[in-house]
Amino acid sequence: MTEAPRTRDVMLREAARLFAAQGFRGTSVNDIGTACGISGPAVYKHFPSKDALLARLLSDISQQLVDGGRAVVDEAPDDVSALEQLVAFHTDFALAEPDVIRVQDRDLSSLPDADRAVVRRLQRTYVELWTGVLCRLDGSLPVEVARLRAHAVFGLLNSTPHSARGRAEARRQLSSMALRALARP
Repeated sequence: MTEAPRTRDVMLREAARLFAAQGFRGTSVNDIGTACGISGPAVYKHFPSKDALLARLLSDISQQLVDGGRAVVDEAPDDVSALEQLVAFHTDFALAEPDVIRVQDRDLSSLPDADRAVVRRLQRTYVELWTGVLCRLDGSLPVEVARLRAHAVFGLLNSTPHSARGRAEARRQLSSMALRALARP
């Protein structure tokens, strides 16, 4: 890996941490540079603006969710396994990326319209992966209800890691609750 991609990865990770703690508007380019061990202006060698850094952070993570979710669905032997593996995949994401989740929740509206549209499109694609699995598992389930269930489970999984202490126990509990929430009544 060349120096520039490694530096960009560090910047994205540190920016996520700072944005989660201080908010996008409350974090300066100098703060990001300092956290990365460089000067603030050196950030501009890797990203044209703080807005571009936020856009990259949110679009990259959204693309990772789509790609990972698609791989889960494509590789699962059946829809029951696909649902279980989607829950495990998203639970692992939520436990590993609480800062990015906070940034997405709070600062998505700070993105320029075009970048926000890209992130929203990717998010809809990810939701539709879940919706398709849920509808195939229960042919009588309306698509709108399947989407609602997927969003509700994302809310559960994405909110709890902020206070979760033990990763293994949190993973077990979250996965179990999510699967029960998605089950057919």
